[in-house]
Amino acid sequence: MSGAYASTSTVEVGANPFSRRAVLGIVLLGSALFMALLWMIGTGTGFGSANDGQAHAGSKGLTGYAAMADYLERRGYSVRRVRNEGALDKPGLLVLTPPAGADGKEIDKIVEARRYVGPTLVIGPKWVALPPTRDQTEAKKGWVRLVGTQPPHWPGFLDDVSVDMGKVDANGQKAEWQGLGLAGTLPDRDHMLWGKGPRLMPLVTEKDGRILAALIDDGGYYPSFEHAAGRRFRTVDDEEIYPLVIVFEPDLLDNYGMASRGSAELAETLVRASGVGPGGPVLFDLTLNGLGRADNLLTLAFTPPFLAATLCLLLAALIVGWRAFLRFGPPLAQDRAIAFGKRALVANSAGLVRRSGRLHLLAGPYVDRARERLVQALALPRTLDPEHAEQAIDRALQARHGDAEPFTAIAARLRAARRPHDLLKAARDLHALERMLIQ
Repeated sequence: MSGAYASTSTVEVGANPFSRRAVLGIVLLGSALFMALLWMIGTGTGFGSANDGQAHAGSKGLTGYAAMADYLERRGYSVRRVRNEGALDKPGLLVLTPPAGADGKEIDKIVEARRYVGPTLVIGPKWVALPPTRDQTEAKKGWVRLVGTQPPHWPGFLDDVSVDMGKVDANGQKAEWQGLGLAGTLPDRDHMLWGKGPRLMPLVTEKDGRILAALIDDGGYYPSFEHAAGRRFRTVDDEEIYPLVIVFEPDLLDNYGMASRGSAELAETLVRASGVGPGGPVLFDLTLNGLGRADNLLTLAFTPPFLAATLCLLLAALIVGWRAFLRFGPPLAQDRAIAFGKRALVANSAGLVRRSGRLHLLAGPYVDRARERLVQALALPRTLDPEHAEQAIDRALQARHGDAEPFTAIAARLRAARRPHDLLKAARDLHALERMLIQ
């Protein structure tokens, strides 16, 4: 009964309630969810939508630029929507869409920091937009209604450039624009923005000559724009500087205007003329529109040069997990805290004495028990005191094995021993003597 109970208990404790496939599925699913959580925290995905109806690349309303970003992405460009100010100095074309009340000095700081890094395209604001009314039930998320116009006011940025706003023409016809080998019409016939300034090199104009988009003449060498515009610019002073393009009329490139094929072609032409070919990076800034986000440890972990260390750690964790899953042999069954039988009782008692560090206290009782067994085996009087009994054992040993070590000497050595090695050796010698006399 005891043996059967012990076997049954061991199987129940050591059995695995899950199969290998179930464990693998749980681990993989948990790891994937954990990595997704880290990615969402690092990138901000799922913590608020950028489709808020404002004029930026995350907005799908009339005033946004989501259509331009999506179009360039479909055309093979590496489009990125930037929410971190630290990423504004990366190579590639940076598209800035500041609101009307943006800080001009902040815009100038961003532009000047990129003059030797990459081209910059600044698109000015125009429309005042509000959310749809309650009776507009068919409106989707991010849609807006246009309630007015507001030209940009950016003191500290291109102060020698002014922006005018007015009707397209007296006849109320749609504005017809042309430039860079393209032509088209603006979607609105009542309001148009154009720029004025001595450093403006026209790229796109209205049919009457008003400048809708221009290149800033800063002494740089821009052959791609010269070729696209079909004209030569002024004297070249710095061939290393990158171009700065200003689009005064946002309906050339916003979602409102991107319904026109001409606007889509104009967007790609501006990107190509800036020196960015298919597959090149195009960065759409969201920080000036209040959607900026600071870096955290998670975003840094997935950003070079820390990305290499992160990948190594992930690979090491994958290897460790795989080795743990493919362990050698079956899992060890858990032993009972207190085993069955006399042998287990002795083992438990010995373990307790060993852990207590008092092993030398067993020497005296062990000698006494050995002496009592020899007195009984040699038929010696039981009334002998311990000293005379040990002397009688020595005489019996001398008579049978004259060259053997006396009992009294081994007993004294065992009582004096303190180290486990000495105790064990003396106990074995005493046990061997006992066997010689009893046999």
